[in-house]
Amino acid sequence: MKISFVSAGTATGTGVAIAFTKSKFSAAATEYDAVSNGQVKKAAKAADFTGKSGSSFDVYAPDGASTKRLVVMGAGDRVKFDAEKFGAKAVKSLLMSGESTVTLHLDGMDLSPDDAARAALGGVLAAYRFDNYRTKLTKDQKPSITTLKIAYDTPAKARASYANFYGPIAEGTCLARDLVSEPPNKLNPESYAARIKAMAVPGLKIEVIGEKKLASMGMHAFVGVGLGSNYESKMVVMTWSGGKKGEKPACIIGKGVTFDAGGISLKPGAGMWDMKGDMGGSAAVVGAMHTIAARKAKANVIGIVGLVENMPDAGAQRPGDIVTSMSGQTIEVQNTDAEGRLVLCDVLHYARTKYKPKAMVNLATLTGAILVALGHEHAGLFSNNDDVAQQLLTASEESTEKLWRLPLHSVYDKLLDSKNADMKNIGGRLAGSITAAQFLQRFVGDTPWAHLDIAGAAWDPASADPRNPAWASGFGARLLNRWIADNYEG
Repeated sequence: MKISFVSAGTATGTGVAIAFTKSKFSAAATEYDAVSNGQVKKAAKAADFTGKSGSSFDVYAPDGASTKRLVVMGAGDRVKFDAEKFGAKAVKSLLMSGESTVTLHLDGMDLSPDDAARAALGGVLAAYRFDNYRTKLTKDQKPSITTLKIAYDTPAKARASYANFYGPIAEGTCLARDLVSEPPNKLNPESYAARIKAMAVPGLKIEVIGEKKLASMGMHAFVGVGLGSNYESKMVVMTWSGGKKGEKPACIIGKGVTFDAGGISLKPGAGMWDMKGDMGGSAAVVGAMHTIAARKAKANVIGIVGLVENMPDAGAQRPGDIVTSMSGQTIEVQNTDAEGRLVLCDVLHYARTKYKPKAMVNLATLTGAILVALGHEHAGLFSNNDDVAQQLLTASEESTEKLWRLPLHSVYDKLLDSKNADMKNIGGRLAGSITAAQFLQRFVGDTPWAHLDIAGAAWDPASADPRNPAWASGFGARLLNRWIADNYEG
């Protein structure tokens, strides 16, 4: 969908104007009413329209106006107006309407250029579809909007805001959604690594490390997960050096299990198809690195993803196996379906020892227990550092990707005790998300660190948010970008 920012005025195609509960019609709606001899207000009265959020009415072919259709949408309380959600609702409501050009009127409303840019971002996110493998869609089943125009008082300023910040966010989020939506026969560790390697963002350096080197580095916890797969496990390191030379970076790390059958501890068949999305943490990191590089962030950032497929096979690791992690700590694998933490523990140790980062944040669709605790509305936040935790909570509010902090405490460590190794990879039925986080904490040393369990937030089959499709949300890409922008750029 093409985005453009235009000057105030009556537009062609379909126009969307705003009406508030208290301040009534916006300037654009009033203008349409004037040129149509009062048709807009007459239609509002007939529809019993009050400007309540979510309400709307249409005026077709208003007299004296060049637009063929006007949609007036209620925005509720002007103080609480959210331009991004408004843009998303407008586009979502018209996406399949047959209209090709839609103009969103934000002129004369005393909104900031960032608000205008955020309205465009909301529109792009609402228009997202993953139709790559659907061959029989009829015309009326396909999105019709090809151009979204934002009418604004100073379009050049809004255009700059979108180009320099919100446009790259849209790109990164949609990239993350694409990756999570790909079927596992198309996206495996090898093809995924190649796809990242091919990212054409100037200045973003990408290194792909293969399975033999991973093993030679001592990353046997990571490598063990992929022993039952036909595809070679990969670790991909993305480096953006936009900050001061020699300044320690921030590290963002993602779990990338491209399909999780559970290994020998095989998952139930029902719903297993959704396990193509078990790489949602890595998708967020890839999307965030794209955004950070595309907007030329003035920060040093390392993005690392561990890519692996967890399959049952004669060569697969077994429950009862003991593996030695890169840190030298030994792990008894009691359940091969608790595989994400085995990937992450080695990647976390690698990141902290090689790059000595200021802070590390990892994202993973790690536990079903987080869904029981938080549903699809929040991701779980665990951290060994209150400052980093607060930074992420603030970024969560600003990015609209919600986090909720959960505890880390030594009392949970006993649940990970093993009689045969330094630890086991599961902690039992109780506090499953917490014991998974406690496990990861053993590999971060004193580096400020946070773990985000995004198993509920990465995909949602029935999202009520107009910005999200009914599957892959791309959760985390926006959050990570905001965290970097707020805390690592001068």
